[in-house]
Amino acid sequence: MPPLDPRRRRLAVGAAGAAVLLGSIDAYVLVSVLVDMIDDLDIPVNHLERATPLVTGYLLGYIAGMPLLGRVSDRFGRRPVIHVCLAAFAIGSVVSALSTDLAPLVAGRALQGLAGGALLPVTMALAADLFAAERRAVVLGWVGAAQELGAVVGPLVGAGIAALVGWQGIFWINVPLALLAALAVQFALPAETRRPDARVDVVGGALLAVALGLFTVGLYNPEPEDAVLPSWGPAVITAGLVVLAVFALQQRRSAVRLLDPDGVRWVPYAACLAASAAAGAVLMVTLVDTQLLAQTLLGLDSAGGALLLMWFLVGLPLGAVAGGALASRLGERIPALAGFAVAAGAYVWIARTLPEVGPGLALAGAALGLTIAPLSSAALRAVPEDRHGTAAAFAVVARMMGMLVGVAALTSWSLHRFQESTADLDTPLPFGVSESEFLERQAVYLDALDQALAAQYADVFTAAAAICLAGAAASILLPGRVRVTSAV
Repeated sequence: MPPLDPRRRRLAVGAAGAAVLLGSIDAYVLVSVLVDMIDDLDIPVNHLERATPLVTGYLLGYIAGMPLLGRVSDRFGRRPVIHVCLAAFAIGSVVSALSTDLAPLVAGRALQGLAGGALLPVTMALAADLFAAERRAVVLGWVGAAQELGAVVGPLVGAGIAALVGWQGIFWINVPLALLAALAVQFALPAETRRPDARVDVVGGALLAVALGLFTVGLYNPEPEDAVLPSWGPAVITAGLVVLAVFALQQRRSAVRLLDPDGVRWVPYAACLAASAAAGAVLMVTLVDTQLLAQTLLGLDSAGGALLLMWFLVGLPLGAVAGGALASRLGERIPALAGFAVAAGAYVWIARTLPEVGPGLALAGAALGLTIAPLSSAALRAVPEDRHGTAAAFAVVARMMGMLVGVAALTSWSLHRFQESTADLDTPLPFGVSESEFLERQAVYLDALDQALAAQYADVFTAAAAICLAGAAASILLPGRVRVTSAV
């Protein structure tokens, strides 16, 4: 990519970062309006599981196409791929806005996810193209902040737009926003020289997309209180493992590979993927179990749960910016290690101070945010320049798969433990006893339930601390301080 002056470089990454924010907001925008949507789609309230494809459809598209589209951006350039993704995102939004049935709405959401998911690794690769290694982490911190900011403002944006023009307006507004983002990208990003030597492994990308899609469907459990996996989970995950084995065999024999191993520093890159998976698992477990804690142990409604979760969510983008600044000075190892270590302490604090979790959640969010830029920067430093898009995509996929595995395993395990601990409790009945005795028994029963709930959430957050320690251990293998080689 031709050299640019500092102002043009910042403008280019800012434009691409705005596109990342647009895709990130749509990942969370339906949280606050899902009930209104299922009403209009005539889905019974007692069958909310039928609406879960609205979430999983976006997630499936978000994960499945990343590695292939990341590699496509290595071959054809960042700007054309961002343009195609924004166009597909707009088309998916129109399909979603016009849908009156669940199936086309899910299809539209999946197309949105496919396009929106590709924007993040392509923008990360763009940052690596434009900035030298010693400055790159700062830029990636801002890109990571844009991604995490979507979790903070997405539900608020969704609720605000739906209140004014209905939930369809959430999708319609994406069309002019995508057009504006495309114009900004066209103006700000430089034209790139195509890399004919960076061939695209379409077969390998398709196989990996199918495998990741099967894992996504198999791990997503709309009713985790019944089992760790959904009823279809074992069969679908087994099919995913079979496809993954075929992918591995294809990669060994193919002359064109999705991620060419030549020149890759596998130890720091594998450590980065492991740490990214740990961060994703803890992130999603926090998002899910904080809401559950708020609406069970604390007796809050969904709005109260969202406000409690804001303690955590506000810290994420702030930590991401700080992590980028620290990584640019100290290298990736120290801020990532510190972030995971502090997060582990924060989750232990949360487990011991239940139900007063607000300050602990704020510290955990900031600490996890601290790891975002170092992990992104380490993934890019570990591979040659012509594979930055693919490397960034795999790092994001590792994080998303950590989210899926984490929420499927920890939440279901904790619910199972809760059922075990309350199985012997006798529900008090107001028959054959005086009113005062019934009220006394009821108070004892409710106190026992609260204790069981507190123990359940303490177990979850303690397990989150253990996962953070595993992430810290992996972070030890990340690169150290970057040697200054240029002034860009």
